[in-house]
Amino acid sequence: MVTPAEGTEGAPGAEEVVPPRPRRAAGLSAGDLARLLDAEVVGPVTEEALQGATLDSRSVRPGDLYCALPGARTHGARFAGQAAEAGALAALTDPVGAQECVRAGLTALVLDDPRTATAAAAAEVYGRPAQQLTTIGVTGTNGKTSVTTMLQRALLELAVPVGMIGTSGTEYHDGDGRDVRIGTVRTTPEAPDVQGILARMLEDDVAVCAMEVSSHAMVLHRADEILFDVACFTNLSQDHLDFHPTMEDYFRAKASLFAPEHARRGVVCVDDEWGARLAGEARIPVTTFTTDPRREADVVVEQVEASGFGSDFTVRMPGGERHRLSSQIPGMPYVANTVAVMLLLAAIGHDGEHVRETVSRAGVVPGRMELVAEHPVRGVVDFSHTEDALAKTLATLRAVPGTRRLIAVIGAGGDRDRGKRPHMGAVAADLADVVIITDDNPRSEDPASIREQVRAGIDGSTTADVHVVAGRENAIDLACELADVGDTILLAGKGAEKGQTIGDTVLPFDDRVQLRRRLAGSDAAPAARGADSPTPRDDEGL
Repeated sequence: MVTPAEGTEGAPGAEEVVPPRPRRAAGLSAGDLARLLDAEVVGPVTEEALQGATLDSRSVRPGDLYCALPGARTHGARFAGQAAEAGALAALTDPVGAQECVRAGLTALVLDDPRTATAAAAAEVYGRPAQQLTTIGVTGTNGKTSVTTMLQRALLELAVPVGMIGTSGTEYHDGDGRDVRIGTVRTTPEAPDVQGILARMLEDDVAVCAMEVSSHAMVLHRADEILFDVACFTNLSQDHLDFHPTMEDYFRAKASLFAPEHARRGVVCVDDEWGARLAGEARIPVTTFTTDPRREADVVVEQVEASGFGSDFTVRMPGGERHRLSSQIPGMPYVANTVAVMLLLAAIGHDGEHVRETVSRAGVVPGRMELVAEHPVRGVVDFSHTEDALAKTLATLRAVPGTRRLIAVIGAGGDRDRGKRPHMGAVAADLADVVIITDDNPRSEDPASIREQVRAGIDGSTTADVHVVAGRENAIDLACELADVGDTILLAGKGAEKGQTIGDTVLPFDDRVQLRRRLAGSDAAPAARGADSPTPRDDEGL
């Protein structure tokens, strides 16, 4: 059922789908599904049709398949009773969980590794929706949200019903012109939710889905059973080494998307060595591009010129023809994002001068180098939460004409890759004039300890003015007090998030609102650009 979304922001009249699934399933019984999966059946078999799939017992609806998977802390079979009470008909599980599921009254479909079959099970229950949609998968450390958001905006302007799954949320514009939001909590949702979302989009006449594909998603099989029409690689830098043992493992997870079982073709940025390596190792045809004319690629960016707060540039195509494009956000990462979007659209059949003009207008992405104030102090909010992204953002802002001093407010998320924290402090002190280290989303960690780990990366010989401030609001206040005419304040790390996670509590907090309010309360009269975005999910690419 579609119900008006309470507190939904974004397009006027947006509606929200809860849970993320279609109105109708494919009509498979548990026995039918067991045969398709080659699973052993334990317990009585019902011929009643399965209505949906989920691996969260709290999300079970009557007629569901409950995916009772082994986890890091506990086994999903422990919650089989709760799933049965909510109306589940069957469980997909392993031999360890089978009897507990049967005792709860569920038909158990048993496989040695049920997680790898979860996507296939959900795809069958929902009628394999990915086969009937045009799908675009975007992976990389940075740029995933920008590219998918730009794709969505460009396709909407081209009158194509389009959906987007990613960090900024899941939403689509259906065939009747409605804007629909779906509640999701990860960059790439769990496999049953992904399949349910795609089925709902298909049911509502969506033609194209642009989806962020995280490295976690590839390792945990969330994106299985989707053969993307085209996949994109943006870049790779240190992140998520709390999950991946090494950078090599991280790369391998990303690179696994560029295989015949996951994508038909690829678009790969070769600005870094990881991209160049991926282009050489990909097992599908790829189109390469670069913003560095010294590198070899199929598509090369030339003649980049600053234009207001953005850039104008030329791209040289494989046949030698040249096209002029614009990015509404400064910096080479956003030039790269713009080229990626152009090539992805061409790969699915949208090409020509009109399309390129549309792409040039699609570049303002909430929370990504978002300009929230211009005069007399420039205020920018960006999601930069890695060393590489922060370095590029600061270097880009330094190069914007008229910039006096850079004041960087930075932090690091708790319960995430600890190794990057001192590197972020070092980069900020190298490239900013004033560094204010504060709290990001501390989650279960001690905020003071996180701040100290960031500060520890700053050498005592730095010329930057360094402050350590408890409380993000206090840090923003200090940045505004220190700023003078011509200065630029960067709030890095949280982007367009509208909450701050402290312990188990998510408190309302929006960097953009705080910065606008604080600057408006000073001598500044900031000119806000753009509307507030839908609430993104704070999982830093999980």
